[in-house]
Amino acid sequence: MEIIEGRLKNGTTDSAPKIECWVPEDNHTGIGIIIFPGGGYQGLAEHEGKGYAEYFVKHGIACFVVTYRLAPAGYHHPAMLEDALSAIETIRANAADFGVAPNKLGVMGSSAGGHLAAHALVAWDKYESDVSLRPDFGVLCYPVILASGKNAHQGSIRNLLGDDPLPELVESVSCEKQISENTPPCFVWHTCEDNGVPVENSMIFASVLRKYGVAFELHLYTKGGHGLGLRSEFRWETDCLRWLKEMFV
Repeated sequence: MEIIEGRLKNGTTDSAPKIECWVPEDNHTGIGIIIFPGGGYQGLAEHEGKGYAEYFVKHGIACFVVTYRLAPAGYHHPAMLEDALSAIETIRANAADFGVAPNKLGVMGSSAGGHLAAHALVAWDKYESDVSLRPDFGVLCYPVILASGKNAHQGSIRNLLGDDPLPELVESVSCEKQISENTPPCFVWHTCEDNGVPVENSMIFASVLRKYGVAFELHLYTKGGHGLGLRSEFRWETDCLRWLKEMFV
């Protein structure tokens, strides 16, 4: 595993997230996944970062686990989004060094990390770069999508935006409201028993993808709580691997 720093310049803001790089030793598919662990924009869950990387790298997929800025250190939006796009810019600019095809680079996130991944999927065009910031796909695991209403995860949104954000700021981070025809294809999964982030987050996101003609695969499982990662009985990761290979291999 190698650790590098991302770099994205936008006006006076330089973002330098730490990126842990996991490169397959053999059977490299050329696919790369940039991973944003969950944690409510307050912390980072290792099993949703390193845990995913250890699994997918064994299947020939390079993984890049991002340590992005968080609320307890005094950061709010757009710091997190800038860190996500910084990681995309850095890995894509150096894709050959990792054996990754520049057109096979996607993002993945769980819970609040799922919100960050989704935000990168729908807001990649808000910044300029010498390389494309558009992910080629997204993998969203029980993601926070909605920023308001009864199904929003208020803790994540409060950490992201601070107290009493303006309505237009809330709307700008409501990922379902930013989807367009240019949103990349997505693999989305959630459990119906999730009491942390309600399943409606994934259902609504998928329905808007459908509205705009964006390819997606949605898996809803009856049993299971929040934050499962790979610790489930229904092996979503097998379906995810099949989906990725159908697109790229």
